[in-house]
Amino acid sequence: MNPIQQPQIDALRALLGDARVLTKAIDTLPYGFDGTAALSAEAGCVVFPTTTAEVAACLRIATDARVPVVTRGSGTGLSGGSVPVAGGMVLCLNQMDRVLELDAANLTIRVEPGVITQKIDELAAEQGLFYPPDPGSQKISTIGGNVAENSGGLRGLKYGVTRDYVMGLRVVLADGEVAWLGSGCVKDVAGYSLRDLFIGSEGTLGVVTEVLLKLLPRPAARGTMTATFASMEAAAQAVSDIIAQRIVPCTMEFLDQTTLRCVENYARIGLPTDAAALLLLESDGSQSAVDEELAAVRRVLEASAALRVETAASEEDAQRLRTARRAAFSALARVRPTTILEDVTVPRSRLAEMVRHIGAVAERHALQIGVFGHMGDGNLHPTFLTDERDADEMHRVELALDAIVEKTLELGGTITGEHGVGLAKKRFLPQQFDDASFALLGRIKQTLDPQGLLNPGKIFDMAPAGQS
Repeated sequence: MNPIQQPQIDALRALLGDARVLTKAIDTLPYGFDGTAALSAEAGCVVFPTTTAEVAACLRIATDARVPVVTRGSGTGLSGGSVPVAGGMVLCLNQMDRVLELDAANLTIRVEPGVITQKIDELAAEQGLFYPPDPGSQKISTIGGNVAENSGGLRGLKYGVTRDYVMGLRVVLADGEVAWLGSGCVKDVAGYSLRDLFIGSEGTLGVVTEVLLKLLPRPAARGTMTATFASMEAAAQAVSDIIAQRIVPCTMEFLDQTTLRCVENYARIGLPTDAAALLLLESDGSQSAVDEELAAVRRVLEASAALRVETAASEEDAQRLRTARRAAFSALARVRPTTILEDVTVPRSRLAEMVRHIGAVAERHALQIGVFGHMGDGNLHPTFLTDERDADEMHRVELALDAIVEKTLELGGTITGEHGVGLAKKRFLPQQFDDASFALLGRIKQTLDPQGLLNPGKIFDMAPAGQS
């Protein structure tokens, strides 16, 4: 691979114009990192194509000169997936933000990758429709980034993740060729599902320039409830009891005591800071279905070890309770200079054990770790509150993360539930893919991007040609 040189920059300026090609360090600096702490690099140039044809032309220029290309949107990723390669090209798609079609008759919306995630649901709502995936960064994240990382969100327990709503993708391959993957048909089993191969591929196989998404009828009503517990084990048991009753709320989130206290200090919403854990539960559907489900959930919680169960009496009250979860990361980020938000998932039945382990790891390494996440689907976000200027503390963070990942895999979990592998988790991937599946990743990459120019070094390091 080569750093970008003046002839390629001249070609890009001829293609896009001067205003859409940044090369000065002061201009490219904001594109040198994403939401991941302690990872950054200086790009050689940042370009802003606005059409599929321009993306294809940019990739041809890069490929001909063997220049690495990293695609990005808003840069909200939390695994270093959009950190540039030093001297390479950043392909920023946030100006490709057109909504191409909202087809209410077929329950679909077709958008460009730079459209903000929340805007998709807002547009759907105007037609009485619903786009369920709601990552924590939905107010600023782009749908292209969500597809690249296969993002989840608070409603994942009932509605699944981004993959479950992608019907079609237009992608530009490394050599500039354009392909449409998938279709607008509800049922389509023609050939390999190449669409699914690209979802969650973190920009390593091609560049997504158009997304066709499935929409659902919008639930008529929603109800919100919280419950507090004296121990994390009690909260985890309550979740198991709810699921055992065949009840699947749309949201089952939790905060540990460290996070609870940080949120209360930040948002002042009256949270019980003496509780060891708080569950946030939401139900949606028809009003009668919501009432029935919340009543059933309340019965389970009251029969469990819940200290207090609170049901929102109004939408304003519900918003206050939701704030407890939505504000978790922001609240924790105020405590120390550096916040490292991790992401592991374990089987629901092992949640309490995993949370206990994280607490023990924090104590062993003298670290401050808040834990919150999606208890309904076993997805935890251990959040290190640290200072990247303190080399000794960062070393202890690394040791603690090793211990957390090792325990996650021991419990049958995964190293990432929704943030992706990127740079931050790639050293752990061979532990999880410990059979022929790891080499298979390399063969797919080699086939679609033989020069290894698309987001190189993310997910795994590409083996030299002839090796696998």
